[in-house]
Amino acid sequence: MAAETRITAVLGPTNTGKTHYAIERMLAHRTGVIGLPLRLLAREVYDRIVAARGPAVAALVTGEERIVGARAQYWVCTVEAMPTDIGADFLAVDEIQLCADPERGHVFTDRLLHARGLSETLFLGSDTMRGAIAALVPKVQFLKRERFSTLSYAGSKKLSRMPARSAIVGFSVENVYAMAELIRRQKGGAAVVMGALSPRTRNAQVAMYQNGDVDYLVATDAIGMGLNLDINHVAFSATAKFDGWRMRHLFPHELAQIAGRAGRHMTPGSFGVTGEASPLDDEVVSAIENHRFRPIERLNWRSGDLDFGTVDRLIASLEAPPQNEWLMRGREADDLRALKSLAEIGQVRDRVRHPRDLRLLWDVCRIPDFQGISSQEHANLLQRIFGFLQDGHVPDDWLAAQIRRIDKTEGDIDSLSKRLAYIRTWTYVAQRSGWVADESHWREETRAVEDRLSDALHGALTQRFVDRRTSVLLRRLKQKESLVAEVNDKGEVTVEGEFVGRLEGFRFKQDGSASPDEAKTLKQAAYEALKPEFHLRADRFYNAPDTELDFTEQGGLMWGNSAAGKLVKGAEALKPQVEAFVDEEAGFDVAEKVRRRLQHFIDRRVATLFEPLLMLQRDEALAGLARGFAFRLVEALGVLPREGVADEVKALDQDMRGALRKHGVRFGQYTIFQPLLLKPAPTRLRLVLWSLNEGLDEFPESPPPGLVTVPNIPDVPKGYYTLSGYHPAGARAIRIDMLERLADILRGQDSKAGFEANPDMLSITGMTLEQFADLMAGLGYKGEKGEREKVRSEPVAAPTEEGQTANPITEEEAALQTVTETEVYYTFTWAPRPRAPRGERAERGRRNDRGPREGGEKREGKPRGDRGERGDKRGKGKPGAKGKRDEQGGRQFESRPPKKDRIDPDNPFAAALMGLKDKF
Repeated sequence: MAAETRITAVLGPTNTGKTHYAIERMLAHRTGVIGLPLRLLAREVYDRIVAARGPAVAALVTGEERIVGARAQYWVCTVEAMPTDIGADFLAVDEIQLCADPERGHVFTDRLLHARGLSETLFLGSDTMRGAIAALVPKVQFLKRERFSTLSYAGSKKLSRMPARSAIVGFSVENVYAMAELIRRQKGGAAVVMGALSPRTRNAQVAMYQNGDVDYLVATDAIGMGLNLDINHVAFSATAKFDGWRMRHLFPHELAQIAGRAGRHMTPGSFGVTGEASPLDDEVVSAIENHRFRPIERLNWRSGDLDFGTVDRLIASLEAPPQNEWLMRGREADDLRALKSLAEIGQVRDRVRHPRDLRLLWDVCRIPDFQGISSQEHANLLQRIFGFLQDGHVPDDWLAAQIRRIDKTEGDIDSLSKRLAYIRTWTYVAQRSGWVADESHWREETRAVEDRLSDALHGALTQRFVDRRTSVLLRRLKQKESLVAEVNDKGEVTVEGEFVGRLEGFRFKQDGSASPDEAKTLKQAAYEALKPEFHLRADRFYNAPDTELDFTEQGGLMWGNSAAGKLVKGAEALKPQVEAFVDEEAGFDVAEKVRRRLQHFIDRRVATLFEPLLMLQRDEALAGLARGFAFRLVEALGVLPREGVADEVKALDQDMRGALRKHGVRFGQYTIFQPLLLKPAPTRLRLVLWSLNEGLDEFPESPPPGLVTVPNIPDVPKGYYTLSGYHPAGARAIRIDMLERLADILRGQDSKAGFEANPDMLSITGMTLEQFADLMAGLGYKGEKGEREKVRSEPVAAPTEEGQTANPITEEEAALQTVTETEVYYTFTWAPRPRAPRGERAERGRRNDRGPREGGEKREGKPRGDRGERGDKRGKGKPGAKGKRDEQGGRQFESRPPKKDRIDPDNPFAAALMGLKDKF
């Protein structure tokens, strides 16, 4: 930096005008950068710059927001996001005493040691930093600022006696909400300010306080960092907080930082305690009133000289010890912890092949854990983002899906607050250069979502904590004997004759038309009334027959028209577990009774619908390869594509196959299955169990029953058609049992010389000739299209008894009555795909000159049960097999196709079928 750079430390307590002084000094230069400790404060200073000089020359840069004017000269940033290499004439860092902060201190220390303006540099903060700055910053000048107004201790006060224009400070969200609720009841309302709020929500809440709509402010220690509010009194509801590692008492200088918000400019201020907070010691009070605190002796530090050679070398450089007695290594930061977690993942290490890969990994690790999830979940998210960025950028469809799940403005305060925390992650990602394809779009999109959530949260906070009306029901609720609540047979809940909501199953749904104050009161009264109703309803539910219960294709569990629970993944696909939908207020006994009844229901439904499969699983007579194959079939829920188990099938001898056939296992040419499990009911449940086991977000629904073919949609989850009882071939998927019947007919054709489709083939599939050709192509047959003349003659008149025809005609007239037409036909020949290398080759089935046999099984010595299954043309099959029909309209042991399997395009089923794509 230039030698003439002037460095000044402006030190003093709160309400000394330090930030205002820094803004004036920055605007006196041509360009400037100021780093602030909070996103909220950065937004406030940015608004002041815009008001003074206009938006074109101002810029706001935080981790989640970036607004850069066309001729940006003055950059307002959070300390972590401030650019230090743009060569600004002026540079300032506010709240420099945060160098001692255990979590963020190393960032402030780095700015203290290295961030400089070309002409002027300011460090603003507490006088406790004087010694450290003097030792670490050569040629620094000190400017001491005195507080404009006096600050005095007012002792302990109850909330009910809190003076107007007071701020009550808590150190947990629960504590803040509880105090705000109490003030609403006693004082008419309070604004809420927390560090987790977005600037838009915080500004709206502060404006409500500043405008006098409410006289009280309930806040966390976020108000201690420079937020300028008209506060006369600050009351601490606690003097200890959880700092991320442990509960500890606040230091006197931390209490002073917050208490100093009282008394703006020349107006005196006071501070004290309230609630369960103990009165402050005399020494602490004296220190706060006289602004005398123990100097800061050690600053948190982390090396900025990073080694991007390898992951281990980068970690080592981040953990390098300081070489100055004023500096110490702080606690392990979140970004370093994330880097260590990712370094233990082999897939991540394998992808880091170049220093640029490591730099990218380090940038990803610096994404803050806004969501507050576990370290492992956060590391998994970072790993996925890192993989995306190495391949180019975060995919638009994936990012859109993440944002779509968050972009919901309904819900309570906690839900909206969580969504705001979640959107901050994607706002941060969108702000990184090159991380998304369309940066402008995603920055605007994430900002718009944050604004919507911020407005919704402000509305929710206002509704909950600002309600001046004194509710009659609130007063009567205290007189429990006079409050009447009733529940009718429709589940409608009334309190004092007023409808407050409905009981749906075992969950109370409150009426949304009630005011916030009434809602809480009415909810409390409703649950008091519902206590006996919950127990009575649980008894009725437990004794209800299974016919009153059902499951949905999305895994829901219904009791009549009410949702009673949902299926959740169990240890095995055939052993799902249940989660009951029961309000917490109903009690553990009710919830457990409902859960047990739901579990009994689904266990019995699985046992009934999958009885053939469960019998196969429990057959101890099966041994060796047959038992192993049975396990594969059970694992696949009773339907296996033959191509995937060709080697296992080939290894089974006839005795093993016979043992499996006793359980109804059919070895088809394309699929191995139990025909009873292809019925609509087990198919519907099979898809639910499979979707549950696969962890799908949305479960694909089963095709309408009775359809021989359905569209083959490529976007459906893999394995869906097989589990639905269909085999994809060409543009459509054909039902498995009908496909095997078609295979029986095809075995009788000369597939080498070629054969034409006959009416039986078309009748089985219910297709036109063109559709059938596409289906055959999907099955491995080559179809050659041709045309030929089709000659049809008109009938000749019958002869009379004398041997003469009635109305005789000449030969020329007979020729004119001959009609010549052209017909289209296809010739099909077997054209299998190229054989795979040995070891990967799936069993295709042995063939003779007439085409592929069923599954490659030998004809010699085959049990008659096989011929009965597929309707062997040379025999009659099993006695009594003919005519047995399944629920889908086809016959299990009948070679002749049913007459009603053809699909009429005008049939209503066609409309339902065409809607399948939308479902998937």
